Amino acid sequence: MATMDKLTLQQGDITALKVDVIVNAANNSLLGGGGVDGAIHRQAGPQLLEECRLLGGCPTGEAKLTQGYNLDADYVIHTVGPIWYGGDEGEAEALASCYKRCLQIANDHQIMSLAFPAISCGVYGYPLKEAAAIAVETVVSELMDKPEIKQVIFCAFNDEIRQVYETALLQMNQ
Repeated sequence: MATMDKLTLQQGDITALKVDVIVNAANNSLLGGGGVDGAIHRQAGPQLLEECRLLGGCPTGEAKLTQGYNLDADYVIHTVGPIWYGGDEGEAEALASCYKRCLQIANDHQIMSLAFPAISCGVYGYPLKEAAAIAVETVVSELMDKPEIKQVIFCAFNDEIRQVYETALLQMNQ
């Protein structure tokens, strides 16, 4: 299966997707927050918070795996994206690392399908166009070494995010 054939783009609520893993754009504490992080914690239920308390947080650019509890997904991979400081503070490398670490964890646990939100594009302020390009390029590159992963969904919360990711995916296809 060609790498680009494994990628899909959907608009909607990531917590409602029926995949093996949904990725949480978490904060360093892993104890819940706003945006997608809060939505995942609310939908998964209090057991997710209990498990996250045992993980001791997570550094920026890294990722940790938990059960999915009340989600349709079996697991959640929590990753901490960079806060945007203008682009000269290693943000691009940290954001790419989020996608790499999530895909490595998925590969290590024989996870075949996962869904990503637009990591760092909410309150962390990462410019959407640049973040989408990093997400798509990194995932495409990483999937070449991970044939067991069969499906990656970029889940766009709204129309603006969907359009930007659509453009990034089209540019990778050229």
